[in-house]
Amino acid sequence: MEGSPEMRERALALLGRLGERLLPIASRLPERPGAVLIATALNLAVARGETPELEALTGKVLAIRVTDADLQFHFRVGGRGFAACGSTQAPAVVIAAAAADFVRLALRRVDADTLFFSRRLTIEGDTELGLLLKNRLDALDLSWPGEALPRPLELFQALGRAVTREPVAPKVVRAPARQ
Repeated sequence: MEGSPEMRERALALLGRLGERLLPIASRLPERPGAVLIATALNLAVARGETPELEALTGKVLAIRVTDADLQFHFRVGGRGFAACGSTQAPAVVIAAAAADFVRLALRRVDADTLFFSRRLTIEGDTELGLLLKNRLDALDLSWPGEALPRPLELFQALGRAVTREPVAPKVVRAPARQ
């Protein structure tokens, strides 16, 4: 974001107020589009910097819960990065916080440890896996060189990694029980 620090702060405050007004609407939307957008952003961040070691997370279902919007986004980590997945499997770990806290984390306005120890960010499930994920995401460089937006090809590649089709289990047709 260009401009003076005061302009940036005003823009962030405006985005925060807009976000607060959109939370009730967001809670009624389906999970998948939001999960795809978040996975795409994570894939862009991973592609821009040094790739964090995600091997321990490979194949695991992770979830981000936005507590004040009653939203939960599910992801699977694979060899190509983060991919949105449905909520058919219980996540190995759930990281939960309010929307504003997630935005502040993404903008590096607050440290995850600060939110965790003030009980504004929680890790449920496999806490060791959650801490590993938190540390890997903290290691990402989320700044954009020259504050430039990603190129279209880069964006489509990240989106392609974020979109995955989960295999649909075949329907089991059971014969009626004989009496």
